[in-house]
Amino acid sequence: MSAPLVAILTLNWNRPADTLACLASAVAQTHPNTLLMVVDNGSHDDSVAQIGRAYPNTTIISNPQNLGFAAGSNVGLRAALDLGAEYVFLVNNDTIFAADCIAQLLAKAEPTVGLIAPAIYYADAPTLLWSLGGRLNRLTYEMDGDRPAERPLALARAQRQGSLERDLMPFCAALLSRAALEQVGLFDERFFMYYEDMDYSLRLRRAGLRILLVPGAKLWHKVALSSGGRDAPAERYWMARSSVLYFRKHVRGLRWLAVGPYRLGSALKTLARLALRGHHRAARAYLKGLRDGLR
Repeated sequence: MSAPLVAILTLNWNRPADTLACLASAVAQTHPNTLLMVVDNGSHDDSVAQIGRAYPNTTIISNPQNLGFAAGSNVGLRAALDLGAEYVFLVNNDTIFAADCIAQLLAKAEPTVGLIAPAIYYADAPTLLWSLGGRLNRLTYEMDGDRPAERPLALARAQRQGSLERDLMPFCAALLSRAALEQVGLFDERFFMYYEDMDYSLRLRRAGLRILLVPGAKLWHKVALSSGGRDAPAERYWMARSSVLYFRKHVRGLRWLAVGPYRLGSALKTLARLALRGHHRAARAYLKGLRDGLR
């Protein structure tokens, strides 16, 4: 039986060095049947040329402008399915991953599983866990992830069981099956950046598909580079805008009695933190994001 074709798909936007490091992880995979794909999201540097020279067998798709994560990923996902991929490993370009990462993920693949994800560590602290995904908080509709001190315990539990059931996973690394993509569809392109992963996770779960965290698969993430880092104006704007879109899409009826006050308190807390730290441009961007999301 031949090994399933896995498309390793990443987006690039003016960060060729990160993308090349990510592709180095991709070509080192022990899984024998992979297809490397890069969607360049309207870079205005020589990213495409650099990537093409370093990895000439990579399928490179150049978007004329920056479409954001959701729409940019959809371009690549459509192309991967057209090329016959049975799975797509959608991964941020600011990551590196272990050589057996995809093999470890595929070992847990089965028809009821729509998404399989690795354990994610900080790139600048390689033994420190960044995320193992989490559960949906039914009151706030946010992700209840394990606190930093609890993550090693959750990882140990996952290692004993071989995997861990999750409601939500961050999409800096996600192995998606063709069957799941055909059943659930692609990303909601209203989410330019952020919350598209939570939205898609909920759509998978509502379709009756499982989400698994596989502890033996390891990936290291350079957190928040694509938007300039935490509390950069762009990061605050897109986080605010996408959060409003997410809650408007998924919260209904009486749930707003819990979600509404929680979100208001969260917004006020964020604005106060930004103001106290002197991040006035970021605070203005955050307010603009809330406004645009409401519109």
